[in-house]
Amino acid sequence: MENTLIPIEIIENKIYMIRNHKVMLDSDLANLYDIETKNLNKAVKRNLDRFPNDFMFQLTDEEWESLRFQFGTSKEGKGGRRFNPYVFTEQGVAMLSSVLNSKQAIAVNVQIMRTFVKLREMALSHSELAKELQEIRVNLINYAQHNNAQIEEIFRQLDYLNELHKPSQIGF
Repeated sequence: MENTLIPIEIIENKIYMIRNHKVMLDSDLANLYDIETKNLNKAVKRNLDRFPNDFMFQLTDEEWESLRFQFGTSKEGKGGRRFNPYVFTEQGVAMLSSVLNSKQAIAVNVQIMRTFVKLREMALSHSELAKELQEIRVNLINYAQHNNAQIEEIFRQLDYLNELHKPSQIGF
């Protein structure tokens, strides 16, 4: 992988929600950084004090099985993972840039950080829209309860107009 920008959509598809954290798999990060997963994990283990539990954690068997089910992959045989993957939160990914000191790692980290920010903005926008929709719903219900007679009159008038403009019957 050359030192080019990775589309945000590709990174978005590699972010998962696990234990109420948005995280990325070690193997996905290694792929983006263009290094082997074992080398990424070695660099992390050499600097373990930089990665507390809220920056990085290892998936349980159940979490890994569930995630693999989402991928649609079968059980790994020979040559596959021997250990459950590590996942990195946004802070853990940011810390990786200090551990993996290459131009590729820095460029990829910038894109990943932008993606996390975009996802946060989208979530905020979504919650604001949901709140506005709820306010409209409440206002409409209140209006209907207090103006029921007016709404019925509007429908009566619409029915009357509909009757006026009906075509006359042709034929028998």
